[in-house]
Amino acid sequence: MGDRPWGLPIAIAAIAAIVVAGVGGTMTDTTGWYQSLRLPSWNPPPPAFGMIWTVVFALIAAAGVNAWRAAPDSRSADTLIGLFALNGALNVMWTVLFFQLRRPDWAFVELAMLWFSIIVLIVACARFSRSAALLLLPYLAWVTTAGALNWQVIQLNGPFS
Repeated sequence: MGDRPWGLPIAIAAIAAIVVAGVGGTMTDTTGWYQSLRLPSWNPPPPAFGMIWTVVFALIAAAGVNAWRAAPDSRSADTLIGLFALNGALNVMWTVLFFQLRRPDWAFVELAMLWFSIIVLIVACARFSRSAALLLLPYLAWVTTAGALNWQVIQLNGPFS
């Protein structure tokens, strides 16, 4: 399937990344409740989150295109698309739990599923494209960092109800 054109998958991956990032971004409220939380001293400055997520989503989209183009058949390509879609849903769900429901404790549990889904994506992409798998490593690193931040928020502010 590596002979497929680049244009359509790039457009689809870009739109999917923008939708996931946009939905998550509109549900992220860093005023009010969030500002009242005690945060760890090593918490990145607020502007860093948007910049980091922008880079991460661009890398996710590039990984998706590379893996999809390298998939040997339609079934493998469809499986990859499904795994990326599941991961996007889990990404948005964390935001809902943390910022909308104000439940960092539930978000931390959900983050474990998100983290595992990234591992699954890396393994699935590596079957067809080493570069796609490597492009996902910053995502894994960032979600690991977010998990440590999430845990610290629980420790500094819990219990939540």
